[in-house]
Amino acid sequence: MDLLSLITLAGGLAFFLYGMHVMSTGLEKMAGGKLESSLKKMTANPWKSLLLGAGITIAIQSSSAMTVMLVGLVNSGIMELGQTIGVIMGSNIGTTLTAWLLALIGIESDNFWLNLLKPENFSLIFAFVGIIFIMMSKDTRKQDIGTIFLGFAVLMFGMRLMSDAVSPLADMPQFSHLLVAFRNPLLGVLVGAVFTGIIQSSAASVGILQALALTGSITYGMAIPIIMGQNIGTCATALISSIGVSKNAKKVAIVHISFNLIGTVVCLTVFYCVNALMPLAFIDQPIGTLGIAVVHSIFNIVTTILLLPFTKQLEKIANLVLRDQETASSGTLSDTFLDERLLATPSVAISECNNLSVTMATVARDTLLQSIRATSLYEQSLGTQILKNEDTLDLYEDRLSTYLVRLSSKALSADDTKKISKMLHAIGDFERLGDHAVNILRAAKELHDKGLHFSDEATRELAVLTEAIGEILTITTDAYQKNDTNLSTRVEPLEQVIDQLIAEIKNRHIERLQRGACTIEMGFILSDLLSNYERVSDHCSNIAVAIIEVNRNSFDTHQYLNAVKYGDKAFNQVFDQYARKYTLAS
Repeated sequence: MDLLSLITLAGGLAFFLYGMHVMSTGLEKMAGGKLESSLKKMTANPWKSLLLGAGITIAIQSSSAMTVMLVGLVNSGIMELGQTIGVIMGSNIGTTLTAWLLALIGIESDNFWLNLLKPENFSLIFAFVGIIFIMMSKDTRKQDIGTIFLGFAVLMFGMRLMSDAVSPLADMPQFSHLLVAFRNPLLGVLVGAVFTGIIQSSAASVGILQALALTGSITYGMAIPIIMGQNIGTCATALISSIGVSKNAKKVAIVHISFNLIGTVVCLTVFYCVNALMPLAFIDQPIGTLGIAVVHSIFNIVTTILLLPFTKQLEKIANLVLRDQETASSGTLSDTFLDERLLATPSVAISECNNLSVTMATVARDTLLQSIRATSLYEQSLGTQILKNEDTLDLYEDRLSTYLVRLSSKALSADDTKKISKMLHAIGDFERLGDHAVNILRAAKELHDKGLHFSDEATRELAVLTEAIGEILTITTDAYQKNDTNLSTRVEPLEQVIDQLIAEIKNRHIERLQRGACTIEMGFILSDLLSNYERVSDHCSNIAVAIIEVNRNSFDTHQYLNAVKYGDKAFNQVFDQYARKYTLAS
């Protein structure tokens, strides 16, 4: 094996890893928010977790990415450690699909259709279709499919390069002598684990073993321990990703390692005990690419069947290794935030950002309603809670916006891009709603501290206005949570009605001042309240317009508002409904 063969082997590995990365990224974009919604279905049922873990790993073609995702979710308090165990087991099974695809390389036949099944042949068709989708289509979904096809073609090209590079090894005596060492199963496990840990891809490691198997020099006795070691080595990614996280998140990596170590010890022990009692004839026979795929799948399936009933015990092992157990985050807005590791799976990170922004919307609405209630019944405890919520909204507006900007630089699907755009436009308004709640609270406190009261007329007028404010807050929050464009269209007509109510209340206040039925001091407080109520409705309008315009793939606020305010029949109908509903008594 000369220098050129080594360069070819290295280049083939590079193509293989790059193709795997491109294909995995494309598949993840295609899956979009379905990854996160699937993980949300996790229950105490380990079988359901197992199936979801296998399904998601098949979808993104990377058990390492799956494990890193789990570390991030546990570190953020989104998932519990116990929920991840079944997913980890399922991901180990799901990742064996790549080995089965690579096994097709070993097909030898003169039949055209059988030859077409060889990846090196049909991947060329994939490459051609993929480049057409990328260059000819403007549909981002088709472009993503094209990227997946091209990634697969590059992966298979890398596999072919590696196979060609190692084929001369079959005729080298030195290589045969080297392989004798691999008859020691412990050495095989070690080599498989170390090599996989270095390249951080069990799929690539198994692929290289399959390429070596094409030389006819690898036996079942050599391959089986190596494959088991490769499954241990893939835990390196989880170990690296657990650096700097909570102990609960570190336990995800411990569970992953424990699963593969126990499986390796048990399977190797049983295998060699059986071989000692009844010598297995196939152990010294050459293994092919298909045989490696079969062994890889059998090992993971058997280990899963063996350990699935003992998920609680695996959790206890992790707790013993890391004794100072931290409780998972309670999931409240103030103590939970997304882990940076989720940036590796943008669709999951975006979905969780959306969940947090929805929580922000709910907190902003509730805080405003509390502050409005305080104007008629002020309590110190209520004021303390309002101030705490406002600080929390400030913190999350800052952190979410920074996180979303970082996510924007990732490879995203069209749907995920829309979600980020909607959130970036809305979270600033949620934060400002919290500011106005504090301003209303100050007015309420002044009324309480000075023992002031509005006149009966002003009280009745404010009751109508605050009811309208409560409805616009509820509609806006519901529309944002459901991403409901139709519900969003009801916000602007109500905002116009609120503007008219405020203008009318101001005029009536001036009349009362002129006839001496109200004081200047009460006028200042009323003016502050009306100004904040008006700004609250404006922010609700901003949020609703963001929902509507982002879903329409545009963002021209003025054009939209001008279009609906002048001559839009549906707008006028809703406006008339709210105008009749919220009318000041004569």
